[in-house]
Amino acid sequence: MPPLRGAGADREAEGHEYAGAYRLQASLGSGGMGVVHLATSPSGLRLAVKVVHGQYAEDPEFRARFRQEVAAARRVSGAFTAPVVDADPDAVRPWMATLYVPGPTLADQVKRNGPLSPAGLRRLTAGLAEALRDIHRAGVVHRDLKPSNVLLTDTGPKVIDFGISRPVDSDLRTETGKLIGSPPFMAPEQFQRPREVGPAADVFALGSVLVHAATGHGPFDSDSPYVVAYQVVHDEPDLTGVPDDLAPLVARCLAKEPADRPSPAEIMAALLPPSYEATAFVPSRRRAPAAPAPEPRPPASWEADTPVRMTADRPRRRWPPRRAVTAAALLVLAGGAVFAAVPSGGGGAPAPEPHRAGAAGAFAGWQTPLQKDGDPAAPACAYVGGALFCSGRGIGAARLDPATGRVLWSRPAPPGEKHSAPVPLSGGLVGVVSDDDRLRAYGTDGAPGWDTGTSERHGGVRGAGDTVLTGGSGTVRAVDGATGGPRWDHALRGHAAPRLGRYAAETGLLPVFENSAGGTRTLVSALRPRSGEIAWQKRLDGDLVPVGTGADGALFLRSVNLDSRTDAVVVHDPAAGSTRRVPLPSPLDEPGVAVRGATIYLLTPTGRLTALDTAAPGGRVRWELETAAGTVSVPVTGPGDRLYFSASDGRLLAVDTARGALLGQTRPRLRDGRLGYATSVPAPVVAGDRVFGTAPDGSVFAVDARDPAAW
Repeated sequence: MPPLRGAGADREAEGHEYAGAYRLQASLGSGGMGVVHLATSPSGLRLAVKVVHGQYAEDPEFRARFRQEVAAARRVSGAFTAPVVDADPDAVRPWMATLYVPGPTLADQVKRNGPLSPAGLRRLTAGLAEALRDIHRAGVVHRDLKPSNVLLTDTGPKVIDFGISRPVDSDLRTETGKLIGSPPFMAPEQFQRPREVGPAADVFALGSVLVHAATGHGPFDSDSPYVVAYQVVHDEPDLTGVPDDLAPLVARCLAKEPADRPSPAEIMAALLPPSYEATAFVPSRRRAPAAPAPEPRPPASWEADTPVRMTADRPRRRWPPRRAVTAAALLVLAGGAVFAAVPSGGGGAPAPEPHRAGAAGAFAGWQTPLQKDGDPAAPACAYVGGALFCSGRGIGAARLDPATGRVLWSRPAPPGEKHSAPVPLSGGLVGVVSDDDRLRAYGTDGAPGWDTGTSERHGGVRGAGDTVLTGGSGTVRAVDGATGGPRWDHALRGHAAPRLGRYAAETGLLPVFENSAGGTRTLVSALRPRSGEIAWQKRLDGDLVPVGTGADGALFLRSVNLDSRTDAVVVHDPAAGSTRRVPLPSPLDEPGVAVRGATIYLLTPTGRLTALDTAAPGGRVRWELETAAGTVSVPVTGPGDRLYFSASDGRLLAVDTARGALLGQTRPRLRDGRLGYATSVPAPVVAGDRVFGTAPDGSVFAVDARDPAAW
């Protein structure tokens, strides 16, 4: 139904009567990004529906971020949150519907009735710790836990507002100097190192929430966000009024260093045995509003044993829902929570743990620390002739036993060595490219082999069977992969600056391409690597990049528009001499691509995975999946209906390509709780029934490809 226009001047005077199939009723609240409405499903289910403000609905970047937020919220169990029932991030006005959860917020409860009693505070502590454990297990970090985002219900506290991200926020791709959160409940790292914010930040926020619940004010308190930011980073928290039996635990939560804070599981263990009655959570009923609702009354159970100790003698300023500033002045963006797929553990480096095997006879898995020093970074690996070779910062090449993960040998990187994946050569050799454009080969025993000059920065280096090709300024050169001896070196007909595509073992051809200066045409040549002959050549319309070859020899290329976004897939069949353009429903930002048969899988940096059937008339999107993984690798296909990719926090994810469903993921692996931010993430390596991944903690690990649910 079209929007119903009101007479008011406020932007919310223009509203919708429906969001999808849900009729919107009373307004439950309004924030910087949208309005939350009470709604009813066709079956009568009460829902809370967030509808985005019109001004943000026109922003493609915001839509992409909102889509990621919906996916993250869906991953979290409804036991401790308001479950997502439905959503449409692609609607004219994007919206998300969650189950309506009756109950006041902790902020309302404390404001109306004063701080909680010691027993109520312990209930709150246990409930929120359990909620954070559940949220972090799903690979999500709240980053805006505060009293107004905690609902007090008859089944315990629930964490809400997985909500709507701002157009400029602080997820893993945050612009330098931009932060998001509510200053009194932010952790020091949110002000200092926003790219490294992890689960421990939620624990810090929990400590601040508990102080507020116990005293009516936070551990860091001022009317100025500048002062609060300074206090959070430098000052000790004020725990006056926190019960003596909880004060040490709360103080640990508020430790300045993430690694010094307890995990949610440790908080729960510290509270055992329970010191409260299960029946204490029975509240008085609260009716959902049929019209604009008055301020909710708190449940009786949260009031019964709470002495009324209002803090009227200390007037507190209520923070506005949004406050945008820059990190240089220690200002922040306050308000709506943002969720990112990040590690579920604490701030310390994860210890190796045994793989939980599924079916009998399953591969047990292993994890090996390869890089132990320096900044966090993930090694890169290649599987060559039954051997696993890896390289990393400070490591030119290392060979690992694929069965056990034992390092058979390791060679330090020469000065200036790149941190890039080993290049499969031939005869069991692998090569590594250095900053001085030398390709150095290593043998299976670790002995240095041949080395040769390349022009890697111009056209690329590709292993193609028993040949290695390098692109340069106007020429392509080929050497013998076993000896490094020259095979041929010449210019290619029609090419001035050729770039190398992916070698297709099925056809024995390697595509070489070159885009015109205006981006309107692309010259593609199919090269026979050993001889340097051109098997076929075609000039195609558009700014195209080859991404894979089908079993029938058809070449797949992604089309890049003027905004550098992928808007279509072009399929060129050299045997039939035909070319087809398959448009995407909406442009994608720099997707990594994998091809299987006639289906192409496109994975954006924000973790959105699209399966496009290019054989269907006009193309057909088979499915789309929001994985909620940020900064991802190129996807790779495996035996059966499997696709794998890595995330920047060290997770390895598996997807069922038949159903478009996430099959499983490994735990995050960060060094000292820090993310080694990089523009690219090494892709996993699939070899038979095993998948090898790498992580920012410097480790290489292996899991059973047949049982992703057990990862």
